[in-house]
Amino acid sequence: MRILMIRHGDPDYAQDTLTEKGRREARLLAEQISRMQPGDCYVSPLGRAQATAAYSLEKLKKTARTLDWLQEFPAQVDVQDDPDLQAAYPDTKREGDVWAKRIVWDMAPGYFAAHPEYADSTGWRNTKVAAKSDLLEVYDEVTAQFDRLLASYGYVREGRGYRVNQGHTRTVTFFCHFGIICALLSHFWNISPFVLWHGLALPPTSVTEVVTEERQKGIAGFRTLRLGDISHLALGAEEPSFSARFCEVYENMDQRH
Repeated sequence: MRILMIRHGDPDYAQDTLTEKGRREARLLAEQISRMQPGDCYVSPLGRAQATAAYSLEKLKKTARTLDWLQEFPAQVDVQDDPDLQAAYPDTKREGDVWAKRIVWDMAPGYFAAHPEYADSTGWRNTKVAAKSDLLEVYDEVTAQFDRLLASYGYVREGRGYRVNQGHTRTVTFFCHFGIICALLSHFWNISPFVLWHGLALPPTSVTEVVTEERQKGIAGFRTLRLGDISHLALGAEEPSFSARFCEVYENMDQRH
């Protein structure tokens, strides 16, 4: 089995769609999509993913099924009355004494580095962020939905791996988002999702490819062949979007966001 995870194009987050650069990126992806043989296609309900997928689906003359759980990883942490978590999420908006909630994976790198429990393969489940957010509920629901879909293709999760009920070489493609791709990869790799949220940058319209490996009869692992591939942008002489990253140098205000 082969899985492609495609991040949306350069985003206009305010309007939940693509910038003009994002549309150029999505068109260049569509020019190469047939060569990728995407098979069954699934898409996040959010506008920026839908808009990205639309170019490829038109090229392929096919449709995609929208899956609500493919939306950007939505878990939020409540930092109210907790100075430690307020330091972990230093740009949190507030009105008077009321602090807004924050996306769990948008943690300050200094806090992540100082708290190794977030990088532990199981310890991240017992952290303060996990206790003061819906992180575990969302992560477990997303990965359960993902495993139900894989089971429909013949690959059933058992412990830390998969039982093969029916092996095949079909391809499944997801048009989605950085945060959710990291969560799904962490589930495959059996590691903390925080490691990927803080260690990876997947550029807009990048392609990540994962395939099964059946070295033992009836047992499958998943290997990652490509991670954040943007060769389609290089073929079109399109520079990758910086929206995959934060500032390279803190003082560079043009890159900070």
